[in-house]
Amino acid sequence: MIQFPLVKEIKVGLNFGIGVTPVGRFAIRNRTIYFEYDRTLIEHGLEISPLRLPLNSGVSSFEYDLFEGLPGVFNDSLPDGWGRLLFDRVARSQGIVSTEITPLDRLANVGMHGMGALVYEPAHSSDETHEAICLDTLAEQTQEVLHGNSEDVLQELLSLNGSSAGARPKALVGIDQTSEHIIHGAHDLPAEYEPWLVKFANSQDGSDAGAVEYVYALMAKEAGIQIPDVHLFPAKNSAGYFSVKRFDRDGDKRYHMHTACGLLHSDFRTPSLDYQDLLALTGILTRDVREVEKMYRLAVFNVLAHNRDDNDKNFSFLMDADGQWELSPAYDLTFSSGPGGEQSTMVMGEGRDPGLDHLTKLGMEANLKPASIEEIIEQTRSALGSWKKLAKQYGVCVSGIELIAGKIL
Repeated sequence: MIQFPLVKEIKVGLNFGIGVTPVGRFAIRNRTIYFEYDRTLIEHGLEISPLRLPLNSGVSSFEYDLFEGLPGVFNDSLPDGWGRLLFDRVARSQGIVSTEITPLDRLANVGMHGMGALVYEPAHSSDETHEAICLDTLAEQTQEVLHGNSEDVLQELLSLNGSSAGARPKALVGIDQTSEHIIHGAHDLPAEYEPWLVKFANSQDGSDAGAVEYVYALMAKEAGIQIPDVHLFPAKNSAGYFSVKRFDRDGDKRYHMHTACGLLHSDFRTPSLDYQDLLALTGILTRDVREVEKMYRLAVFNVLAHNRDDNDKNFSFLMDADGQWELSPAYDLTFSSGPGGEQSTMVMGEGRDPGLDHLTKLGMEANLKPASIEEIIEQTRSALGSWKKLAKQYGVCVSGIELIAGKIL
């Protein structure tokens, strides 16, 4: 049983797979959260969040409204949606109401095994065994939780979720090279297993949601977008479970991961960003025009593929132990509607009906070569042309195939 003793202080560290480097510490007093960098990190000069939390000595505090008083870089460590629901339900089963829970309690639950390289002490996450997993059973359990019918599976599902974000139920698992053996994988894994993330349907998804996302990943890869390894596991009651290899891990190596939302302290629930902002952010952070082109390619795909839930939590950057940043592989690419049916991230100020003219202008504003802009758009359109064939092959329902075909540009 995971216990949630409420905490007043948290130590933060970075673990790139070669030991823990102190980052700083949190304290909470009267619902105000204070943070101070560790002198060791300041002397080392490793900027984990250069825009909103630059390396400075002294104590900082933040407005409670946006991330409940956390700097964005640490808020990125916390699960939202499904993971938050699980945490709050387990806490309630122990007599703790949600109003008593602070962000520091949530960071303690992330502990040493969150996404990315940040680690937190004290760590209240559960010890994990490497038991085998049945995905069909997990899918049934997630539906029970979503419908409020089960308490006895909360602990296991919370452990499996780790600190993965997003509204859809997820499990962090270990998968062997045959893709036939699946085990608990939120913590360190045996040598023959690799860390993956598996998604399950939420209460609004159709039975083919996993297949749709899998086909979108295949099309994105064909469009030249960097995509992690993906797999569609067979399912008893659906077209399959979409799974993706974790890109914050590479063997024993770990990468610091930071979303655009956390970097810019923007609110993904009230979208206000433009792809111009994301291209500029990519250039500032990576200082590499090739990374800017990667972000542009992603913008083109999202607009043409009608992925309108392209909010700022769905764009991340990775930093290695030397402080070098790059755009992360793409994730959460699927057919979706944004707020009010608009693109969550605008294109040159246009959210309702962005098109090829807006995308071309976006590329020109980013100083990309006209030939590169044209090539990226044409490659993306060609890749999206395989939608019907692939969707039929992987079990997307007929009505869904036609609906999405009518929306793809």
